[in-house]
Amino acid sequence: MPQGAKSKYTSKQKRQAEHIEEGYEKRGISKGEAERRAWATVNKTTGGGKKSGSGRGKAANKAPARKGGRKGGKAKKP
Repeated sequence: MPQGAKSKYTSKQKRQAEHIEEGYEKRGISKGEAERRAWATVNKTTGGGKKSGSGRGKAANKAPARKGGRKGGKAKKP
């Protein structure tokens, strides 16, 4: 499978990436950069594309999705 192919991702992962990408574009990020960041977030959350086989599921790590609002904007304490 060529690098960057999305065939191993579930429809839910593709949907998540689309929503995340839209959010970045609303904030003024370019289309290409928004797509790159969206897939990076999905990969970090779900562990990448899903492999076939029973019992290979893994719980999603929601920390990357919550990270954005807390990252900046806090004043340095004196």
